[in-house]
Amino acid sequence: MIKLTTAFPSLNCSMSGQFHVFSQSTLGVLPASRTDSMLSAGPSDSLPPIKTAEPDYPAIAIVGPTASGKSALSLAIAGRFGGEVVNYDSVQLYRGFDIGSGKLREEEQKGIPHYLLGIASAGEILTAGEFRRRAQEVLESIRARRKLPVLAGGTGLYLRSLTDGLFDGPGRSEELRERLRKITARHSRNFLHKMLQRLDPPAAQRIHPRDTQKIIRAIEVCWIAGEAISQLQSKGRKGIPGFAFVKIGLDPVRSQLYGRINRRVERIFAEGLIEETRAALLQLEDRDGPLPPPFEALGYRQTVALVRGEETLNKAIRDVQEATRHYAKRQMTWFRKEAGVCWFRGFGDQEETIRQVLDYVGSLLSGLAELGPGKRLPGHAMHFLERENS
Repeated sequence: MIKLTTAFPSLNCSMSGQFHVFSQSTLGVLPASRTDSMLSAGPSDSLPPIKTAEPDYPAIAIVGPTASGKSALSLAIAGRFGGEVVNYDSVQLYRGFDIGSGKLREEEQKGIPHYLLGIASAGEILTAGEFRRRAQEVLESIRARRKLPVLAGGTGLYLRSLTDGLFDGPGRSEELRERLRKITARHSRNFLHKMLQRLDPPAAQRIHPRDTQKIIRAIEVCWIAGEAISQLQSKGRKGIPGFAFVKIGLDPVRSQLYGRINRRVERIFAEGLIEETRAALLQLEDRDGPLPPPFEALGYRQTVALVRGEETLNKAIRDVQEATRHYAKRQMTWFRKEAGVCWFRGFGDQEETIRQVLDYVGSLLSGLAELGPGKRLPGHAMHFLERENS
């Protein structure tokens, strides 16, 4: 366990049983009332609890709402400590979905290796389980090269599949899935969602009616396993072994975040979102059937309607802005339920926020490297600090 006093003598991430947020302007803490719901409690004299047994290898996971600067912060951390970036955004996994998902272009990656970007075609289905399998291979490869894994993205379920694991559910049934897709095409997504409400009300309450992929999976599990997916998910699960995940949260002022979101949406339309969506549609073999998952993502769903003449440009922009603001709010609700996050006030591309996070990560790695008298993690955390000082 890393004592916070060894990193920041004047700080405590879990004071009086409540986590506090590092503000942008000072390394002081915010009042406890501001962060009552931000994180679960931890030991009053320590950092958020993480495993530091010798086999565990540090991995940094950046969380926060869309447009908060997670990509920029991942570049700063990886650049300082010799890291490599692993994407956990579900849309950035797909080829040809670059502008709308905020995927960094190669020239923007600053020569830092990035993984799990554009690894699938639009028609492929990438479940959380498949993502976990591929991400585990990448993480183990990064560990073998003694580099620091830095995870950045916005799909909370995908990150949780790594840190906490997935439930032990039945395998996929393509026959059943095809039947459910035909039901959706014949009726509607809302009809499918009502089916789930009858089978598993808690799951239906959690899953958005537009998220056809998750609805189909929930119904599939119920029919095959004979047990609701919400009940299966409540049972024990395990994260990827051998890694100590350190979670860093970005919590910018909401009004400033919404302003960034609005400007970002205007920019992606100006940079060619319509042309990108049209090109992706032309690649589909079946253009009349239900659209694959990436077309249901924020920005692309509204742009598909625009391309098909069902929407005007101005209304599409306003709809994407509004939907993205709502999505950012849902993301923060999700990530605030994550245990062990240290939150920083500000955006990940702001100099002061970057400085504070780099200081924090450096102190954290130092604590991980010093497990006791004569006990260190050879080739692990201390290696990153040596790189920083070289």
